[in-house]
Amino acid sequence: MIELVVLAIATYMGWSFICLELNHKRASAMRIPLVRVPVDPLNVPFMVLEPHIFKLIDLFPPSILPNFVRYMRRGWFFLDKANSHLKYGPIWACVTPRGIHMQICDSEVIHDMFNRRHDFIRPSENYKLLEVYGPCISTADLDNWPRHRKILAAPFNESVMKFVWSESLDQEQQMIKSWTSSSSIKSFAKDTRTLSLNVLAATGFRRSFSFQAAAAGVEKTDVASSYRDALSTVLDNVIILMLLPYRYLTLPFFPKSLQQVGNARKEFKQHMERMLADKTAAVERGETGAGSLMTSFEGSKSKGLSVEEIYGNIFVINFAGHDTTANTLAFSMALLATEPDMQAWVAEEVREVVSTEQDWDYAQHTSSAPQSLKVGDRTIIIPANTSTSPSLLAVHTHPKYWPDPLEWKLSRWITNEGGQESFVTLTRDTYFPWSAGPQNCPGQKFSEVEFVAILALLLRDHKLGIVKEDGESEQQARSRAIKIINDCDAQMLLRMRDPDRPKLSCAVRA
Repeated sequence: MIELVVLAIATYMGWSFICLELNHKRASAMRIPLVRVPVDPLNVPFMVLEPHIFKLIDLFPPSILPNFVRYMRRGWFFLDKANSHLKYGPIWACVTPRGIHMQICDSEVIHDMFNRRHDFIRPSENYKLLEVYGPCISTADLDNWPRHRKILAAPFNESVMKFVWSESLDQEQQMIKSWTSSSSIKSFAKDTRTLSLNVLAATGFRRSFSFQAAAAGVEKTDVASSYRDALSTVLDNVIILMLLPYRYLTLPFFPKSLQQVGNARKEFKQHMERMLADKTAAVERGETGAGSLMTSFEGSKSKGLSVEEIYGNIFVINFAGHDTTANTLAFSMALLATEPDMQAWVAEEVREVVSTEQDWDYAQHTSSAPQSLKVGDRTIIIPANTSTSPSLLAVHTHPKYWPDPLEWKLSRWITNEGGQESFVTLTRDTYFPWSAGPQNCPGQKFSEVEFVAILALLLRDHKLGIVKEDGESEQQARSRAIKIINDCDAQMLLRMRDPDRPKLSCAVRA
């Protein structure tokens, strides 16, 4: 038996080596810098074992490790920033047994790629795990993507955005009240997740939720709270649901914790089924919708989306809009806490626009308006089935496009010429917070509205700070917090490894 296992491992390693060399030979025709990586980052067994493997690898000094090791780590691009492109140039590639992965850090080339979506096709098969409830825009192929995008524009209309604005303000007011009632914030990262979840759930169900009840874990048995709690469990355990069918999770021999995940998945679908049935019946009676996400989908069945696709898209809207906004808020608040002067500047700007409690009007403060590769002188012929990835984070941190790219400076976005402040005009295709091109994020405005409402209300009359440890100076506390903020890992998304270590405080601004 042992001999068979050893033979199988040896055969697999031999075959991987042959595939690696064949791919390297194909890639060599491009005449660009290449890095051999013996294990593909998309290798599923490796993805499962990667955190444990790197616990051992990290015991060794980086200087003695082979260069390819850095590209095997999940989320390597965050640690790398633009370093690989500064070393290899604007275009290079990782070659693995599975394929060729080109990395591109050139704004004009990236612009060309985004505009040639029929030539550079997003690999929708890599996103199939997102079909927890059915096919969705993230898994749609090139032919079906426009159908999904056209209908998905409906949930992000101005009626929904107005509700997101008011709900974000309401949730933030509750969070501020909680934060200012104690000398330090217990967990600002968990609180931003609660806030983000409540805004999403309220937008889906068209009913507000108590921030305190969510943060304190207070149980409620009404239908609306059941919807939010089921959504919370699904989003917190989404990796499990992507890997294991929920019908297996509910079997009695599984641990109770996994059974709860399976039951939550089932319960959330029941909520979507009931809500869709209610909205359909209301339309048949001639009633107008209430402006929820499901209301916006109510006519989709006759316009090209199946019921399963409606459920799949409702889920992916919640999945894509939860931790993304929550993590961005957590990073922003932690960084702002290290910059009191920057907070004061933002507060001054907000007060110029919002002077009284009655001034928080959505329409007044937001815009309702609709909103072969050639590298330099070379034309590179790309082999078939080559993965081509714009190195977006590298562009964000490349000194060619951004002075002092690793410094967190809000002032870089504003110019002051002749005493007149104005927004900086960015170089084309050098900033991609929601991706770019025809297939950019459809939820961009949703997240912008939520983020602006929350930070504007928070910073107008309050200030964040880092809680100092014994004997620590202001500068030492700031340096410690920045070190923790930069200590990140990538699970489903980039996140701080230990966001509760820098304790924040929230106080009324004098």
